[in-house]
Amino acid sequence: MWDTLKHRAADLGERRIEDLFAQGNRAQDFSLDALGMRFDFSKTQIDSDILADLIAVAKASGVEARRTAMFDGAKINETEGRAVLHTALRNLDGRPVMVDGADVTPAVLATLDRMETLANEIRAGDIDHVVNIGIGGSDLGPVMAVLSLAPYHDGPETVFVSNVDGADIHDTLKRCDPARTLFIVASKTFTTIETMTNARSALAWLESAGVSKEGRFVALSSNKEKAAEFGIPAERVLGFEDWVGGRYSVWGPIGLSVMIAVGPANFRAFLQGGMEMDRHFQTAPLAENMPVLLAMVGMWHAQVLGHATRAVLPYDNRLMRLPAYLQQLEMESNGKGVSMDGADLAVGSGPIVWGEPGTNGQHAFYQLIHQGTRVVPCEFLLAARGHEPDLAHHHALLVANCLAQSEALMRGRTLDEARAKVAGKFEGAELERQARHRVFPGNRPSTTLIYPQLTPQVLGQIVALYEHRVFVEGVILGINSYDQWGVELGKELATALGPLVTGEAPTESKDGSTKALVDYVLKHG
Repeated sequence: MWDTLKHRAADLGERRIEDLFAQGNRAQDFSLDALGMRFDFSKTQIDSDILADLIAVAKASGVEARRTAMFDGAKINETEGRAVLHTALRNLDGRPVMVDGADVTPAVLATLDRMETLANEIRAGDIDHVVNIGIGGSDLGPVMAVLSLAPYHDGPETVFVSNVDGADIHDTLKRCDPARTLFIVASKTFTTIETMTNARSALAWLESAGVSKEGRFVALSSNKEKAAEFGIPAERVLGFEDWVGGRYSVWGPIGLSVMIAVGPANFRAFLQGGMEMDRHFQTAPLAENMPVLLAMVGMWHAQVLGHATRAVLPYDNRLMRLPAYLQQLEMESNGKGVSMDGADLAVGSGPIVWGEPGTNGQHAFYQLIHQGTRVVPCEFLLAARGHEPDLAHHHALLVANCLAQSEALMRGRTLDEARAKVAGKFEGAELERQARHRVFPGNRPSTTLIYPQLTPQVLGQIVALYEHRVFVEGVILGINSYDQWGVELGKELATALGPLVTGEAPTESKDGSTKALVDYVLKHG
């Protein structure tokens, strides 16, 4: 099904993106407005024929049927035999969501009520710092959301510990008062080694300060027995079902730290935004569907044109952790090598996702994006207005920089234009040499997602948009986006290496490199 698109890509030749704007109202025809946001993909090589073929690929791949199956609670996570229903966590309108013949919505809403009761209790108490201890999806989502919603913070300061490196918890707790700190331990199984190591160190920190652990821990876990063994009573344990994957879990109990930071009303607005994107994704025709278009543009660049990376560039400083969040969301979901039936994939899977906020990136890696030998498709995100009206001139400069970068990527600078820049400064061969250093090839694709302001509701829309983009890409690739066996082998080997790096077991069974590295640690540690 990729053949037609591959032929169209081969026929592009020297065609320039900027020349496409001479044909009709391209900016309007290759943008989509939905839920108050605009997704502009006009600065790409996609034309009407390519877009029609991309939509045909989505339709032929069964995106619509698979979408219905997901929202209906079918077990589309086939390797683990699970439904995929993180969308149910933001199902605020109470529509029935069936799993194995039972409506899960009442339990979801009851858990949300419990979260709000607990959050209000903590926000009204004597807590100055809430420390969320988790890793992966139990950390990246909440960190991203808390930072994104800084203008709405009116609760205790929320901080995060994820790395098993002792420096993480040590440096975090230096700023906290043991008598006024609460810990959230986020682990579905309550056995995640990094999380539980940090949790035990947090407990030891309290005990060393003579502070009772009573009322100082909350567990976000489905293992009430393990939480009880740790000393956390059932009323301070919030669980979630196996149809919620870790990297999709910020909408439920894993988002408790977010709710404590911004309050239940703003957290509900976040859920509302996610639900609005769900409804748009479910009902909009494929050609007018923002997650579908975002996915198809990405697949045009990655699977058809072969660009190996994708840069996510938010011109919104509070979205500083969005690229890291999307790294997990996209690369853990679609970084697969086999299809649902176990056969090798016929095309490459997900691209490498990376990025940083503008404008700092302009003084770092944008050099490679503009003049490097590899094309890096860019995804810009931008708010029309900020939260600081007294600093409106800052925001105007930010907007100008964002729009200038996408324009520069498209237009570039010709050799003649470069010569004109240095004329009068150099002559002859030196002028030519200096001019070549100032040439920008241009014709480099980018998209822009623009929204009114980064509110809780808009953040919910953005996160759900990217979740559904991952879903669409996974369906078209024919893979399971909802397992993550790739993280297992390293964890297994790390467990086995534990006694070796402490000198409790011999290293002879290991390869020469690993043995030598362990020996170095034992000698110098």
